[in-house]
Amino acid sequence: MANIIVASVVQACTVAYSLPETLDKLENYARLAKERDGSQLVVFPEAFIGGYPKMSTFGVTVGNRKPEGRDEFVRYHSAAIDIPSPAITRLESISRELHVFLVVGVIERDGGTLYCTVVFVDPVQGYLCKHRKLLPTGLERVIWGQGDATTLPVPEVSFVAEGKGSVKAKVSSTICWENYMPLLRTFYYSQGTQIYCAPTVDARPEWQHTMKHIALEGRCFVLSACQYAEEKDYPSDHAVADEDKRDPKNIMIAGGSVIVSPLGQVLAGPLLGEEGVLTARLDLDDVVRGKFDLDVTGHYARPDSKLFSSFIGRCLTAASQFSSCPSPDCSEHGKSHCVRIRSDRNIMIKLKKVRFGV
Repeated sequence: MANIIVASVVQACTVAYSLPETLDKLENYARLAKERDGSQLVVFPEAFIGGYPKMSTFGVTVGNRKPEGRDEFVRYHSAAIDIPSPAITRLESISRELHVFLVVGVIERDGGTLYCTVVFVDPVQGYLCKHRKLLPTGLERVIWGQGDATTLPVPEVSFVAEGKGSVKAKVSSTICWENYMPLLRTFYYSQGTQIYCAPTVDARPEWQHTMKHIALEGRCFVLSACQYAEEKDYPSDHAVADEDKRDPKNIMIAGGSVIVSPLGQVLAGPLLGEEGVLTARLDLDDVVRGKFDLDVTGHYARPDSKLFSSFIGRCLTAASQFSSCPSPDCSEHGKSHCVRIRSDRNIMIKLKKVRFGV
């Protein structure tokens, strides 16, 4: 029996500040992938629900926040979704009706804090889990909180195989520049990820090299879904790169969605300059074929390596000085700092257990 599933990545942008229209757009693209290509798994870009405010400053300079920036954050906060929420229920309905597994980038609202999050939605079980972006990049840190080690899921998902029977695959998601965090990649490899989803808004040519490298390094399928957006897709008062050259057709995010095999071969894409859907057949046996000569958390790893042992030890030692801080408040270091350090320490402990079995 062939261990083959059909997977798609969607390249599209948010309908700005309109959750109902964005959900309708998501359903239309998921339906297209299912009905045209027979897709069983569909990946949407980073921040597809809630939006990616490219070029916005939110009125922030070092040491100063403008009132209009606070107003912009109110609008952005209102476009985000809670988990659970009616929006999640709608995703469950779409997944169930089309019988597709959804991996969707959302802006998650948790009280006054927003997170760049990916949700996993199963056609049978509904909402499964989420991953919060560990470290927002640049000015993203002004509007998004930091994720932690509690949301690093790698669910094993059941799909109907070609022919008869079913096949299971481990699915993970790493958001945008998280893909440049070696320890995070290593953690997902150690969990046996086979379908490595990479929702993003990074449309640079260099991104293609990153996706190929990860596929080769992890011996996994890499599915990168990027937004494509033009000026017309944002409100008329949204910031642009050149205020003197405004044009509705100016490209804000150029795309570059791609699907790569465990041996680094491009199976679909990259798609540039337009919205669309890329689809590929994923033979899960290719993961095993790839690991024949390279398994970076198995036979091609050195668990006895003094270098790795020393590195993990240094990380644990540096983090441990904060691990005994009082909770929930820490007058010496600050609550949020210590919570983050303890979380990062947990990631190190997970890696240590993977490498050394302790």
